[in-house]
Amino acid sequence: MGVPEKMRGVVLTGHGGLETLEWREDLTVPQPEAGQVLIRVHAASVNNTDINTRTGWYSKSVRGDTASGADDGYGGSADADGSWSGVPLTFPRIQGADCCGEIAAVGEGVSPSRLGERVLVRALQAPRDSEDELPIATLGSETNGAFAEFTVVEAMDAIKIQSDYSDLELATFPCAFSTAEGMIQRVGLGAERVLITGASGGVGSAAIQLAKRRGAHVTALTSPSKEADLSNLGADATLGRGDVYPARSFDVIIDLVGGPRWLDLIEALKNGGRYVTAGAIAGPIVELDLRTLYLRDLTLLGCTHQPDNIFTDLVRYIENKEIRPVVSGTYRLQDLREAQQAFLAKSFVGKIGIKVSD
Repeated sequence: MGVPEKMRGVVLTGHGGLETLEWREDLTVPQPEAGQVLIRVHAASVNNTDINTRTGWYSKSVRGDTASGADDGYGGSADADGSWSGVPLTFPRIQGADCCGEIAAVGEGVSPSRLGERVLVRALQAPRDSEDELPIATLGSETNGAFAEFTVVEAMDAIKIQSDYSDLELATFPCAFSTAEGMIQRVGLGAERVLITGASGGVGSAAIQLAKRRGAHVTALTSPSKEADLSNLGADATLGRGDVYPARSFDVIIDLVGGPRWLDLIEALKNGGRYVTAGAIAGPIVELDLRTLYLRDLTLLGCTHQPDNIFTDLVRYIENKEIRPVVSGTYRLQDLREAQQAFLAKSFVGKIGIKVSD
């Protein structure tokens, strides 16, 4: 199948509400430069970062939860630093951190033998020309992503996969599961007691499976209506969001929520316990008594940058059927606004898939 000059996709025209997502049928197909590949995108999925980047929630000017600006954005104050990197985004931007597709063209220095490969793309990438200590570029934020029929990535970030899962199922893995696996490897989780917040979402439900893979005893923080689904994923116990958290009970806490009950999470750690976070959907501003940190020998970890092995490990888990996709719904790419509205309703477990092309 040849590569056309134009493609269809959804572009983000600026930080703001759903009206900033614009369906286009006249986008120019990008060309791979040296060391890059062109991917024909078959499927993508929706992530919190799609919403947060659209609204500008990553800006230091924003202090509220991720839902507070989901409909209308956070105003012009978020324009200056409303991206993962803190560098202003240029628009239009093609979002989409999850990508499953096939290599349709290769740039100079990339073997033509890779043409036709079925690939998953690293959602969190490490630009090799960056001078940062922990370089990071997120697909669909710092670079154009998978909400279009074609996208260009560095060849090293397109990882061949052999699996009988569908493209749509595979597209639910990259961002959420690599975030969860990055947290788990960073905190060194073993056969211990772990509490996972935001457990019904993409990253949280991924963390349940990945923690169980390592022999952990998993307690999932969720709503009563989702307890059965999370038990089916491997959760050993559940807690309601309004429940009293058991004091000094967990070796590790994997937190995606933050917000007003953050101190309750810290009190739920055993002395010497470890806390790791890669999200703050209930709010990013918390208060910590440093005496609690040092007198109880706690370890607090933030986790965004991913060593290269995180994603290749994840692909191996998928190929070995050690983890499975959780697809709660499917939308066409041109219905991305409706998909984000369904995502924001939070009435599902797992991921919402986006069908991009046949």
